[in-house]
Amino acid sequence: MMKRKTKRIIGDTIVSAIAVAIGLVIIFPLIYAFFGAFKTPSEFLTPKLLPSSFTFLDNFKDALAKGNLLRYTLNSLIIAFFGTVVRMMISIFAAYCFTYYDFKGKNFCFFLILGTMMIPGDVLLVTNYLTVSKLHLLNTYLGVMVVSFISASQMFMLRQRFKSVPKDMREASQIDGYGDIWFIWRVLLPICKPVLTTLFVQSFINLWNAYLWPLIVTASSPNMRTIRVGITKLNSWEDENYQLVLAGVCISLIPSLILFIIMRRNMRKGGMEGSLVG
Repeated sequence: MMKRKTKRIIGDTIVSAIAVAIGLVIIFPLIYAFFGAFKTPSEFLTPKLLPSSFTFLDNFKDALAKGNLLRYTLNSLIIAFFGTVVRMMISIFAAYCFTYYDFKGKNFCFFLILGTMMIPGDVLLVTNYLTVSKLHLLNTYLGVMVVSFISASQMFMLRQRFKSVPKDMREASQIDGYGDIWFIWRVLLPICKPVLTTLFVQSFINLWNAYLWPLIVTASSPNMRTIRVGITKLNSWEDENYQLVLAGVCISLIPSLILFIIMRRNMRKGGMEGSLVG
């Protein structure tokens, strides 16, 4: 019995050590970016990891001033937040229809939507650009967001979560005289809060980190660029300011980090606790 317990402890220790090592490898670029943002131009050329002082803030000041990052951060916030809200609303209603409604061709339509997940996004760049251009949405927030309003993966994950909710709850709400909107808002969404929170954070970060599509759509309007596009403008072949780029990267991580800290508690909560709401 003692030998078995000892082996289990040794095995858990080895697994934990491997997990920590992999985690350090994954987050090392972020650590390097954070330390590099505080280095002077001369220090950046040295192989030292740590800067001589964390009080050197000129890189952050220059990144905000030269790169117009405050404006780009506002653009990214608007695009990421409202784009995520619309995407979540469409995904919720679509998943609800595929879960609780019966109509002809239901399974075919659902699998057709899932089939779009196999199409690489870069393949649709030209057609999406032509469509947005014909709608006169270039250099607008809507033009950047519109291609992200539909998410087949979110529809699939929400449908699978909705199917785990007892259908008796919907029937009980209908007997009480409540409609689908009330059931979704007061019963279904509170039950599925952890999944919804996770999808919201994931969607926000994806839209926040988008680069190629915002670059194409806002090419002729510098003030409409997102922060990811703006960071690349801090560096050029004439003047390589890598420390400014790292400072810009650190600034761009702040909203996503704050959102994750705020939402992480809901992401860990149990799914059925929300069924008592309403």
